[in-house]
Amino acid sequence: MATKANPIPSVWARRQREPEQPALSREAIVREAIAMLDADGVEALSMRKLGARLNAGATSLYRHVATKDELMELAVDEVFGEIVLPPADSTDWRSATTRAAQSFRTTTLNHPWLASVLGTAGLAYLGPNLMAFSERLAVLFTSFGFPEPSRAIDTVLTYAIGMSTTEAAWLTTVARSGETEAAFIARLMPAAQEAAAGHAVLADSYAVAAATTAANDPVQIRDAKFFYGLEVVLDGLALRLPH
Repeated sequence: MATKANPIPSVWARRQREPEQPALSREAIVREAIAMLDADGVEALSMRKLGARLNAGATSLYRHVATKDELMELAVDEVFGEIVLPPADSTDWRSATTRAAQSFRTTTLNHPWLASVLGTAGLAYLGPNLMAFSERLAVLFTSFGFPEPSRAIDTVLTYAIGMSTTEAAWLTTVARSGETEAAFIARLMPAAQEAAAGHAVLADSYAVAAATTAANDPVQIRDAKFFYGLEVVLDGLALRLPH
């Protein structure tokens, strides 16, 4: 007797049911979930709280989204739709990749929870927006002759995800302090310098950082840090191109 295969645990592999409550749509559920995630983070999101925000019971939500994991897949794909894709006819792979990475970072900072769930949001990469993003990068890197385009793309995204995750965590800490970023840094820096006092190289580094942050906009400093690292990554990838 043949056994029934287990269903694939992803919203993208399951046919959507016909809604029994027309006023409550999947789109409305996802929009509200993203608003909750942006405001309070992943830990604060639950189907019960989401239902209360939508004036609907959890049972009504489950008719549209089977689990919280599926909800996260949908939320991740929805915000990926905000990322500006490089033009299909790009003639400069570096500038096109830079724009894509910059847009990815901007989207992540607008939605600080995003980077932290990319590796745990089920099969989110099957979503239409993520597919479109992946396809555009694949076309870009293939058209410019990268011998292993998928690995080149993974390298860029790994950098962008790692930097954006760290930056989003930092900005979350700043936001919780109730201070501006500049004020928070000014208050933190003396403690950092004291902690580094017994380490000569670090002490010098923090002294430079203290002078730099006192004289510059923290946003510009973070921008410069991101783009410096991205340029290094792209310099390395350029060596892989056939000459």
